Amino acid sequence: MIFKKVAQLLAEQFGLDMEDITEDTVLADLGADSVDLVELSMNLEEEFGIGEMSEEDLGKISTMGDLVNYIQAQLDA
Repeated sequence: MIFKKVAQLLAEQFGLDMEDITEDTVLADLGADSVDLVELSMNLEEEFGIGEMSEEDLGKISTMGDLVNYIQAQLDA
């Protein structure tokens, strides 16, 4: 469920096909710059109702799987 929503947001923001996004997809390989990542984090915060994602937290997220795990941890907290 989380994976699908995040994949949809990534696909929309970066012009990708959802089928091309896996848990191993490296976010840096999507051509995202810092502005893109801030926009993505704001969209994720709104979509999942989680608190603000800090720069430190974002720095620890490198793959789609990392991102899904982070969101799940925030929802479980």
